[in-house]
Amino acid sequence: MPQSEDQRLVDLEARLEREDPRFTRAMRSGRPARPREYRRTGAWWALAFGVAVLGSGIALAQGLLIAAGLVLVGMAAQLVDPDPSSLGRQRQRRW
Repeated sequence: MPQSEDQRLVDLEARLEREDPRFTRAMRSGRPARPREYRRTGAWWALAFGVAVLGSGIALAQGLLIAAGLVLVGMAAQLVDPDPSSLGRQRQRRW
């Protein structure tokens, strides 16, 4: 027997509450916030810090700082980059 639409909505709401409580609280208050997958502020700060470490390593000619900066930039760039698995689904066209 298929579920009713109300039950499916309740299940969806409960799952969203578990996954992103900040988003659901903001929706209830009437001031929506960005969902978790679009919040990348920390990743941008990590990228800026990695570039600063890399730049200081180049300026001071310190190999350890250069290596640390490269690692930090690589990690932060991975966090800033959107989810690669969703990119293929957005471009699919149905004829």
